[in-house]
Amino acid sequence: MSGSRAKKVVDVAFKAGKSIDWDGMAKLLVSDEARKEFVNLRRAFDEVNSTLQTKFSQEPEPIDWEHYRKGIGSRLVDMYKEAYESIEIPKYVDNVTPQYKPKFEALLVELKEAEKKSLKESERLEKEIAEVQELKNKISTMTAEEYFSKHPEVKKKFDDEIRNDYWGY
Repeated sequence: MSGSRAKKVVDVAFKAGKSIDWDGMAKLLVSDEARKEFVNLRRAFDEVNSTLQTKFSQEPEPIDWEHYRKGIGSRLVDMYKEAYESIEIPKYVDNVTPQYKPKFEALLVELKEAEKKSLKESERLEKEIAEVQELKNKISTMTAEEYFSKHPEVKKKFDDEIRNDYWGY
C-alpha cells in the first residue's frame, strides 16, 4: 500500500473506531452468547485497528543510497537502486467490501427489526411484572370478585367447570 493511501486508510479506521458506541451496543445485548460474540467482534476490531495504526501509519524511511555507495561500491548500489525503482507496487483493489456491504446492510435492517420486537416484548413483560407485583401485594385482601374482574377468562373457566359438573377428579 502506498504511504499516503495507507495513511488515509488508517485515519478512516481510527475515526470509525472512535465513532462506535461500544458501551451502548453492549447494553442492548441480552444473552450470554451474544455478549461473547460481541466481545470477540470488539477484540477483532481493536486488533485490526491497532495493526493499521502501527504498521501502515508510518511513512517508510527513504533509502540513503549514498551511504551504501560508500561502503559497498557505486556499481552494485546503482544496480539495486535501478531494480528497486523499477518495482511497481500494485494498487489495492477492494473486492471484499462490495461483496459484503449488501449483506451487512441487510443485517442492519434485521437488527433494527429484532430491536423493535425486543423492545415491544420488554414492554409487555414489564407490564406483566407490574400486574403480578400488584396481585402479590393485594392477594391477601382481594376477594374472588375483584380477581375475576381482572381475569374474566379464569371466571369463565370456573363457570364452565361448575356447569359441566367437572371437579378435577
